[in-house]
Amino acid sequence: MNPPESNTYLPGKLPPGVLSRMLEGLTDGDQRVLVGPRIGEDAAAIDFRKTALVVASDPVTFAIERIGWYAVCINANDIAVMGAEPRWFFATLLLPPDKAADPLVQSLFDDLKTACEELGIALCGGHTEITPSVIQPVISGTMLGECPRERLVTSSGARAGDVLILTKALAIEGTAILAGECRGDLEGKVPEGTIERAGAFLKDPGISVIREAAAASKTGLVHAMHDPTEGGLASAAREMALASRVGMRIYRESLPVREETRAICERLKIDPLGLISSGALLLSCPDRDADKVLQAIESEGIDAGVIGEVLPEPDGLTLKEGGKSLPFPDFKRDELARHLDRKVREPG
Repeated sequence: MNPPESNTYLPGKLPPGVLSRMLEGLTDGDQRVLVGPRIGEDAAAIDFRKTALVVASDPVTFAIERIGWYAVCINANDIAVMGAEPRWFFATLLLPPDKAADPLVQSLFDDLKTACEELGIALCGGHTEITPSVIQPVISGTMLGECPRERLVTSSGARAGDVLILTKALAIEGTAILAGECRGDLEGKVPEGTIERAGAFLKDPGISVIREAAAASKTGLVHAMHDPTEGGLASAAREMALASRVGMRIYRESLPVREETRAICERLKIDPLGLISSGALLLSCPDRDADKVLQAIESEGIDAGVIGEVLPEPDGLTLKEGGKSLPFPDFKRDELARHLDRKVREPG
């Protein structure tokens, strides 16, 4: 028998169809697993009687600066969007031999400590290793949190008739990374001050969604929440729709895009809809309850607005723009990865 044909996938997430195939028939046989490995879910959940233990694992691969801080924040987000409080963090640090020196190691641990202190999280352990298998420092994190069982929220709970709410803006994280990585391509080509303001997006408006996720989940009115990371809002909406078995209509004109993001993306020919978007929170709730959920989020000083609606699954995914319903964009990989690869292939 011939071996199966080998496929090579582009850098980034495995294609959803491939991942779905890999997960087929994967069961744990443990009835206490409330949320297991599913397309579109941000974390797993385990029954601890009155509470649910929520567990997420994510590496940092795009960022180069402050990756310890990044690792804590992005893993905490995955816990928060399940309606849980991030509590305990474990970090695996992989360092290339030519960079494994005291200044780097100290900065990584300082960032881990700072982020954990800011978010009230305990750094419980992990692993460190110097290995030629990596060419730059890599941190893979695992975060644990907990919540009352009745407050557990998943990505798969969206229902036809819900509205879709997005907090903050598109591509907060992607904009900040591009401001640093592509400064030479942007200087003198975007309005003065754009690069500096965009670079500060990691802190303001910030890439943490803990406060808005907690405020929304405490209302008890939210059906689903998801953390738009790699692949941006487009991928997050597609993942939520797939997990919930629903259709969606997104209103392009209602999508919040900061002027810095707009200027940088126009200059670099990038669509912010497909650009890594940590810092935004996508959620669904009944139309009649949208004002209450928005009020809860905005009471935390965080912008939010309705960007679309949840439809029956046969209606599919569409993007409403200029009065027309267009096919929903499908980004095969994040716009950041695509652009950085293009820069390598076409220097100058």
